[in-house]
Amino acid sequence: MTKNSVSRPRNAGTSAAQRPDARGGARRGPSGRPAAPPSTQPRTPPAVIRIDQVQRVLGEILQWRYPADATLSHWLRAHPALGGRDRGEVAEAVYNVLRHLRRYRQLSESGSGPASRRLAILGLAATLGTEALRDGLDAAEGEWLQRVDRIDPATLPRAVRASMPDWLDERLGRLEDPDALMAALNRPAPLDLRVNPLKAERDAALAALVDSPAARFDPQPTPHSPWGIRLAGRPSVNRWPQFENGSIEVQDEGSQLLALLVGPRRGEMIIDFCAGAGGKTLLLGALMRSTGRLYAFDVSAARLARAKPRFARSGLSNVVPVAIDGENDTRVKRLAGKAQRVLVDAPCSGIGTLRRNPDLKWRQHPEALAELCALQARILNSAARCVAPGGRLVYATCSLLAEENQDQVQQFLATHPDFELIDGAALLENRCPDLHLEGPYVQLRPDVHGTDGFFAAVFERKKGAATARQPAAETAQTPQAEEAAAVEAVPQATEAPEAAEPDGPAPSPVAGDKPAEPAGQA
Repeated sequence: MTKNSVSRPRNAGTSAAQRPDARGGARRGPSGRPAAPPSTQPRTPPAVIRIDQVQRVLGEILQWRYPADATLSHWLRAHPALGGRDRGEVAEAVYNVLRHLRRYRQLSESGSGPASRRLAILGLAATLGTEALRDGLDAAEGEWLQRVDRIDPATLPRAVRASMPDWLDERLGRLEDPDALMAALNRPAPLDLRVNPLKAERDAALAALVDSPAARFDPQPTPHSPWGIRLAGRPSVNRWPQFENGSIEVQDEGSQLLALLVGPRRGEMIIDFCAGAGGKTLLLGALMRSTGRLYAFDVSAARLARAKPRFARSGLSNVVPVAIDGENDTRVKRLAGKAQRVLVDAPCSGIGTLRRNPDLKWRQHPEALAELCALQARILNSAARCVAPGGRLVYATCSLLAEENQDQVQQFLATHPDFELIDGAALLENRCPDLHLEGPYVQLRPDVHGTDGFFAAVFERKKGAATARQPAAETAQTPQAEEAAAVEAVPQATEAPEAAEPDGPAPSPVAGDKPAEPAGQA
């Protein structure tokens, strides 16, 4: 390939000591010796460098060994000399390719050379424009790019046009207006923040952001959540003083609404059964005004350890992180029938978060989905045991698929006659008057509600229902002793993160606090 390199202008990049003097002789350095001659090395066009960078990142991500955000973050840390603009352009192009991977691969079949290079060219052309790449392409690549740019996506099959694997295209195709839904899932999401009700009011937080450098990101109140603030762009929120003092957190608006379904009250015992990185735990604790007892359960001590700084910033004193061995952990059984509210934000396919995690559609497959559904049913059954008579159980996923949502609810109701389904949409109506939903489920979509895809169902345990029977030795204890035993030997959540996962934050912030990985949730 011929690089359209542009040579440096005459004398550009040379010091005064290196340029010829008025007599035509070489200038002398401080020691009196002739200075080194000026470099004649041609300058590499920025487009050449950028294409190579994106190609290299894609070469690592498309091996599917780790989530895309972790792989990209790892690559960027290995290249600390890159500036903020460079990092942003690389990240934007990489995510564009992941969103449109199937269509781009089909377009690339007509080209030549490494496939990852053609994918990088298409991603950069979509995000920077073709003119920005002109100096980085040879004649054949330029002609190929013009040719594929003339192809009308509407002429392609929907699965190719929307870049969905066949199995996911088939499932999403069963939903209302699937074309609009898939198109929305392929658009980048805005960044949603949430104020900490224990420390700030939204109006005051908004005014402070508008009167700060953050104003260039156009902070606006979210349409439905009473605590949400929506930003345009991808600012480094974790460097803002409001984030450092715990006044704001990053959380998708749909995720924030789950707290309204739980409806926490002061002094209650509440369990966040799959707490992960703790985003929803923080909001529940703040709405409890840091009273009562809020258990944050998760099977990963490492995830709870990463949540520890968030708990510290929040000002909460009622959160008890508990690393459990699984849904049948003894400490879970000891809390049978004692919690007024239990939230199960279940590990799921994450299909509703494709705006933020586009690699998920290529990393998931139907076989893994079946295993996830079995795990969700086990977790829901275990969490239900903890609900007190008259108490509330909320089951939620960031999925759009019926087998993880409505089918799970119907299966649960069929095997738990002591629970009844209540209208979740009606619970949200008073606090979110502009949110129009058809109950009894809460189903949010990016194309309709501007949030990630979320599903929630709300159950209530009948007041006369009997709780799971405990061994005699345990039932003889006082309630206080039973509660203490339930968290006996709780890990301090100081373990290091799993070595298999590249560490560090994603370069493109994820506004929901639930990652796409089915291994757990944040």
